[in-house]
Amino acid sequence: MDAEPFDMDALADELHQLVPGFSGLHEIVKFNTGQSNPTYRVEADSGHYVLRAKPPGTLLKSAHQVDREYRVMKALAAHGVPVPKVLGLSREHSAIGRMYFVMELIEGHIFWDPALPEMAASERTAIYDNMNQVLATLHSVEPEAAGLGDFGRPGNYFGRQIRRWSEQYLASKTDELADMDRLMAWLNANLPEDDGQVSVVHGDFRLDNMIFDGHGGHVLALIDWELSTLGHPLADLAYQCMQWRLPHDSGFRGLGGLDRDQLGIPQEADYVARYTERSGIKAENWSFCLAFSFFRLASILQGVYKRSLDGNASNPERAREYGKAVPRLAAMAGDVITGKA
Repeated sequence: MDAEPFDMDALADELHQLVPGFSGLHEIVKFNTGQSNPTYRVEADSGHYVLRAKPPGTLLKSAHQVDREYRVMKALAAHGVPVPKVLGLSREHSAIGRMYFVMELIEGHIFWDPALPEMAASERTAIYDNMNQVLATLHSVEPEAAGLGDFGRPGNYFGRQIRRWSEQYLASKTDELADMDRLMAWLNANLPEDDGQVSVVHGDFRLDNMIFDGHGGHVLALIDWELSTLGHPLADLAYQCMQWRLPHDSGFRGLGGLDRDQLGIPQEADYVARYTERSGIKAENWSFCLAFSFFRLASILQGVYKRSLDGNASNPERAREYGKAVPRLAAMAGDVITGKA
């Protein structure tokens, strides 16, 4: 898909000033994946780049902060977390009319199906182990040491997030959904005591937000940091582990219903145990963490769906499908908290 009709001359001049060594803008083409911040491939005499921007239109409060993505990737690059090198951040009123940042283009492989049908069983095992290692590495970074001590608010992370996503859900609500109302009430009533654990959390840690080398033996880059903040590390782990529970035969592309042993993919409990070995973090209050993750994802997808109705979604057709997923996610969270799943 081509980019919006940008003023290419103005953008070229700006990129020349913003990105070290940039010259000769030829083309900017929008990637057709992603739902939140529009992302573009930039072709120039000086090389290939990625430009990631705020979406156009009226935006929800605290969403689409590409400057935060830029900041966290720049900080984590020095602490062993595989991230693309960031090259420049624009002002709010840029040549394209909104804030954006530029990063290096990582050439590699993105796996869209968590069952990894194109890979052998041993390669699947390695891919999941590599993801596990990246997550443990991320959560081992001391925020203060990385210059990210103020990257999130103090206090109970889960409590803050429940408030935030409840507000976001209600702001983008299009239909009455009793399961979501019950879920919000349950999460507030069962909020655990703050145990003081704080790390940089990615916020959308999943297979297709990673770029691998050709055989999946190495994670070249963890991307899409829009939802990153300081928070509880188990939020990232539980969010990824939703994939074990989501059905595979649906738009969710989960692992539910698959013979994971035959595929060489670890069971959820084994994946969690390996993470604990690496990080030293125990998976306590696990049902709460999972229910929270389902709620948060449902709230995010509701926001994407509402943007499609407002004409601001990056991928409108997929956004409408995501809207249909919200009731199912709320129902699955209900199964977790009642012990049915």
